[in-house]
Order: sequence, then C-alpha cells, then structure tokens
Amino acid sequence: MTDEPIQGNQAQKTLAMKVAYRGEPFSGFARQPEQLTVQGELEHALEVLFRRPVETTCAGRTDAGVHARAQVVSFDVFDGELAEMDERDARRTRFASLRRSLNAITHENVSVREIWQAEDGFSARFDATAREYRYFLSVGDVEPVLMRDLSWHVGPLDVGAMQRASRCLIGEQDFKSFCRASSAVGKPTCRNLMEVSFSDEELFGEPMLVVKVVGSSFLHSMVRTIVGTLVDVGRGRRPERWVEEALAACDRTAAGECAPAQGLVFWSVSYDG
Repeated sequence: MTDEPIQGNQAQKTLAMKVAYRGEPFSGFARQPEQLTVQGELEHALEVLFRRPVETTCAGRTDAGVHARAQVVSFDVFDGELAEMDERDARRTRFASLRRSLNAITHENVSVREIWQAEDGFSARFDATAREYRYFLSVGDVEPVLMRDLSWHVGPLDVGAMQRASRCLIGEQDFKSFCRASSAVGKPTCRNLMEVSFSDEELFGEPMLVVKVVGSSFLHSMVRTIVGTLVDVGRGRRPERWVEEALAACDRTAAGECAPAQGLVFWSVSYDG
C-alpha cells in the first residue's frame, strides 16, 4: 500500500470478503469500545494496510461467543488502491496479497477465506436475501470431548416432537417471544423464517443433532432462543403446542431458555444473482 492516505475525488469500488471465526474470545462481531470484537479486528487490520480508517458492513452481527463459517463483510476502496492491489497480484490470484496481509494482522481466531470485487455500492447486510445458521446439539449419553467448545450437550432428544413443534415458526411471524427483551423495545419484531430442519451427524465420533435455521434476517438471540425452546420440547419438559403458544404470546418470558452461544455457527449468506 502507499505511504500516504489517498485523497481527492477518486471513485470508490466495493470489495467483499468471506470471513470465518471462532467466537469464544470475542464480544460479538460488532465493534465496541474497549472490547475485542471481530469487526474491530478487521477494521484495525484494514486501517493498518490502507493507512486510513475503513468502515465495514457484515451480513449478520453475531453475539458474543457465536462462531462463523462464512460471514460476508463488505467495504469500499479507492480506485488507486484497487489498481495498486491488482499490480501486486499480477502473478497471483487477485487480492491474494491483501488476504495474506489481513490474516497476518488479525486475531488468530479470525480467518479471511476469500476476497472479491463486488458491484459498486454492494452491502453485505442490505443486499442479503437469506441467512443460514446451524446449531450443534450433542445428543450422546456422555459429554463430547473434541466438540465440547462447539456444541451444547443436552443428551437424547425426541426429534420428531421438535420437528412438529417447529412447524408453527415457518413464515412471516412476530418473534418478540424469541429475542432478547431489551433489544425489542420500540423496534419491529416481525421476521420471515424460511426453514427449520434437523439432521443427525457424527462429528469427531460424537453424535450430533444439527438444527438448521434459515431466515431473511434475525432478531438478537433469536436462533438460540428457538433452539432452547425446541430442546425443552425434545426433552419432554414441554408439550409440542407450547411453542405455538409462546409465539402467540409476544412475550419473552413465554418461550424457553436461550441456548449457549458456543453451539451456534453463522453458516452462510444468500444473495440474489
């Protein structure tokens, strides 16, 4: 990069990157004063490389402790900066040097997997049409070892009951009962949930029930509260109809617990075209 910030009226271009991270050491994705965050790490690295502040936008702001497999982050660069990157990568994959530099500077639990030039003005957040999360439930008789930090150990579950109970959640609904109460004050709480599905997997020799949740967007702690509520049904602590009743109540106290953060992974983002 150049020694001085690029000034003047140069046009801006938009870059996007696919980022993976382990959520355990971070206070969530979004930057916070005096806190270690994924956005803070990325923006610090970009500022070091471009020698100017660089603001980023993500597809979905994850909570503290939540992981990501393919978070999408967008940011703008100037024409001159883009030309310099292309010159550096003349004999390599485009943006290879930028990706390598970002991975060298950011926290060891953050990995920039891919960088590409997006359409001018592209927003990782506002252009997204669907977000997919996956929650990993350990359903064996004993606690997992290798998956301990990436799952919630709950023991055997009645998956059929959980599937039936989840059907009422599909479609455009008011999910006020399934988000952090303080985050819903004075804000709209209707969201479009496209899919809730369940699959049995074996990971590192451990039996897992993977809950896939897809929606246009999500409220604060919404996926974790849905999972925690369905686990109560799967354990036989609550009847299947309870989920529908909790949804209709529009009251956070009507639903179940918020599942632990370590079992949740921001899996992927979809964009039209």
